[in-house]
Amino acid sequence: MRFGTKAVMASIATAAALALSACGGGSSSGGSSSSGGAVNGAGKTLDVLVNVNTAYPEQQKQWMADITTKFKQQTGADLKFETFTSANDELTRIQTSVVSGQGPDVYSLGTTFTPTAYATKAFVTLSDDDWKKIGGKDRFNQNALGISGPDKDHLAGIPFVSRPFVMAYNKDLLKAAGIDAPATTWDGLAEQAKKLTDPSKGQYGMAIAYKDNFDPWKYIWAMSVQAGNNLVDGKTAKLNDPAVKKAYQTYFGWLTNDKVVNPASVGWSNSQALAEFAAGKAGYFLMTSSGSIPTLDKSPLAGKWDYALMPTAAPGDSSPKSGATPAASILSGDNLVVANYSKNKDLAFAYVNLVTSKDEQLNYQKIFGDLPANADALASLQSAPHMAALTDAAKKSYATPFTGAWGDIQLALLNVTVQSIPDLSNGNVPDAALSQRIQDAQNKSQQSLDRAK
Repeated sequence: MRFGTKAVMASIATAAALALSACGGGSSSGGSSSSGGAVNGAGKTLDVLVNVNTAYPEQQKQWMADITTKFKQQTGADLKFETFTSANDELTRIQTSVVSGQGPDVYSLGTTFTPTAYATKAFVTLSDDDWKKIGGKDRFNQNALGISGPDKDHLAGIPFVSRPFVMAYNKDLLKAAGIDAPATTWDGLAEQAKKLTDPSKGQYGMAIAYKDNFDPWKYIWAMSVQAGNNLVDGKTAKLNDPAVKKAYQTYFGWLTNDKVVNPASVGWSNSQALAEFAAGKAGYFLMTSSGSIPTLDKSPLAGKWDYALMPTAAPGDSSPKSGATPAASILSGDNLVVANYSKNKDLAFAYVNLVTSKDEQLNYQKIFGDLPANADALASLQSAPHMAALTDAAKKSYATPFTGAWGDIQLALLNVTVQSIPDLSNGNVPDAALSQRIQDAQNKSQQSLDRAK
């Protein structure tokens, strides 16, 4: 994994404090705003970092252009968008900016990276006055605040969009295979996928994206916590637990043993797996979100698909394990954080206020499918098609551990899959190789937790 130097990783929090002490802290500068007032940003440029949307790249470019125009009209300031393309890139951008004390003013981060960002002390912990500038805490779906900070009084992440994960299914293919309802266990899903697989027709039970930059670790997390292993116990990493190995064996086994996924999926990103499902070539498309709605509603599957919860019983179990976490999804989405070093904090909050408004959130949902974090906008969608499973998944989503080490841990989990791609291409992941990769991930995760102390 590309984490920069070991020195950067070992001293990121200390370096952040040193680098930022000369840059000033606090939560307002770079404008003439009082709470809720207008901001005069004439002659200024606000720098915003966002993730590249690989599913809707042209739509994202147009959205950026439209928001830039609206922001200019409201504040007189320009917007400059920067992008990152992977979790590795996301972490590197945080590290580089923290150590240098300069970079984007606003970051749009995956929720699981919020603990890492918070631990650096390089981002604004929002005051009551800051919340007023963006419409108050009540503006947001309160569940979405669950991974904004370590507790309700120390929040850095401002919810932007919610993205509970579900699985899409092809109604016609399930009916033809005699399947009455989507499976609720991982073992049951594998059995259904076998019934749905017919390679002679180019049809497979599941569309999976093994080479995606974000998806693979989420399967391992879900199956592990469902088995009773939360991966982090206080300051101890538990990646070398049997539940983790069982999760990888299940995930890889869909390709190598069950043969219910297209062999080409070894090289697929999430958007490619979505395209396979949208073309009617798979019974299920796992680890998707409402972001797939625009594609599916314009595909040959329009009216022939729906969402269901992903299984909540661990591999080998016929029902959710007592005492374990019956997670249907990670608590997922994107949070906006404002850099402490920014000289344009008032402009930053003006940007946040704009993009989290009800109208803009509904517009974003219409273009990209992601659920609004704005409470009023979300409420207005409750009766829309496909919302039932998404709403249920949101209620049954659980946060990943809130530790500054989590960014490293999820990348260590991802890296096990990255290193296994050549073996998957050959049709078999040797047990010894998998065990060693998991042990390496355990060691790196424990080192990161030790540094986080």
